[in-house]
Amino acid sequence: MNKLETLLFDNGYARLGEAYYRRQQPEPFQTPAHLISFNSDVASLVGLDPDEALRPEFVDYFSGNKCLPNSDSLAMRYSGHQFGHYVPQLGDGRALLLGQVINKSGESYDLHLKGGGQTAYSRQGDGRAVLRSSIREYLCGEAMHGLGIPTTRSLCLIGSDEEVYRESIETGAMLLRVAPSHIRFGSFEIFYYRNEHDHLKPLAEYVINEHYKHLVDKPDRYSTWLLEVIDRTARLMAQWQAVGFAHGVMNTDNMSVLGLTLDYGPYGFLDTYDPDFICNHSDHMGRYAFNRQPAIGLWNLSCFAQAILPLLHDTPESAAEIAKELLGQYEEAYNRHFTHLMSNKLGLQETNDTDEALIGDLLLSMVGNQVDYTIFMRQLADFDSQSPENNAVLRDQYVNRDAFNQWATKYRQRLQIEQSDDRQRQHKMKQVNPRYVLRNYLVQESIEKAEQGDFSEVDRLLNLLKNPYTENSDDDSYADYPPDWASKISVSCSS
Repeated sequence: MNKLETLLFDNGYARLGEAYYRRQQPEPFQTPAHLISFNSDVASLVGLDPDEALRPEFVDYFSGNKCLPNSDSLAMRYSGHQFGHYVPQLGDGRALLLGQVINKSGESYDLHLKGGGQTAYSRQGDGRAVLRSSIREYLCGEAMHGLGIPTTRSLCLIGSDEEVYRESIETGAMLLRVAPSHIRFGSFEIFYYRNEHDHLKPLAEYVINEHYKHLVDKPDRYSTWLLEVIDRTARLMAQWQAVGFAHGVMNTDNMSVLGLTLDYGPYGFLDTYDPDFICNHSDHMGRYAFNRQPAIGLWNLSCFAQAILPLLHDTPESAAEIAKELLGQYEEAYNRHFTHLMSNKLGLQETNDTDEALIGDLLLSMVGNQVDYTIFMRQLADFDSQSPENNAVLRDQYVNRDAFNQWATKYRQRLQIEQSDDRQRQHKMKQVNPRYVLRNYLVQESIEKAEQGDFSEVDRLLNLLKNPYTENSDDDSYADYPPDWASKISVSCSS
């Protein structure tokens, strides 16, 4: 394990040249910084000795007071479609890529400092992050990782007493994000729309050489790469839907070319199952409502495909035909991934032509019946396929009990067809239906304590969410129904 000063940097992104970024050093807080939380699992991932967090230099390096040896701090350049409208210049306005660190297995990880001050792309912003939003991102990255969903994660959360203005005066924070890459769809869009097409190929080659190595020698690697990005995105959308996660700001500059969950702002896990759930109160038209996420995934992919048309073929018409054919495979990929995930959540052992209907009927039966999605899916593991009268706990979660009874009859018949054993099915289902998810009220409680100087709830949630499928009686309250006030929590693009 490395010390802070011996982390092995290999800054491949910086070697692309300044068409792709602007060099910028982090701006330290004007007040003393302090460590709020440290993620030892992520430290091990990047090859850092976890004991390094005990050194005072740790806070210095990740709050802008000192530069890590061999790092090459820069703000990444990109554009993107925001709420359906193209914005020609975005970029890292409050984040800085410190560089890529290589671990002992030869894997490369970005160290990406969020909240490090103004950059060339701040667009009138202060370049800072606040404690509230930083806690939300810090915890949700780990929650998604615990659920098995590809995501950025974070090494640490640094706080200060520096005042930062959002809707009100808040305290500043910095978050060190870690991911194989922070390159987005918008990283390509900026060069396409500016007619700087010569910059598309070096960026694509960098992504393929670093993250799609199996495609390096393929003559059709760009079209094959596009197809893999389509499949990864379809799988990510299916994972979000299956676990009941709403992102909130699915702009193309927030979409990863690796299929990672990227840029946590306003997000929310479903409480009551509501397909029209809008977690972002800034999203007045509901563009990124929960049930629209799969379609928006395809819309964003079409923007990405448009941006790399010059790589697909020399002739624009032929390139467009290739992109159209590949994008046409998204729906099948999404349905395949979603049906597989939901079949596992229902404890089904084998594929059946009726599974899509069974899954769809279940979700439809929940609508308007005040069914808590996470709690119901977890308790469905206890479904008695032999004695319907033993399923009262499940049935009573529905306002309309008949809606459950009608679906339960179909489910029972489906289990009987494959001669399902209830005990084995229960074990299987509890491996894929989480007991704990990061509900907004849990985050809010940790934020309120942190704003009073008590960071214990941040660490408790961090550790709880690493193992969301494991029951612990000491944590029963975290798996309970949300309190009434939870429905009044408002999160927006400033979150």
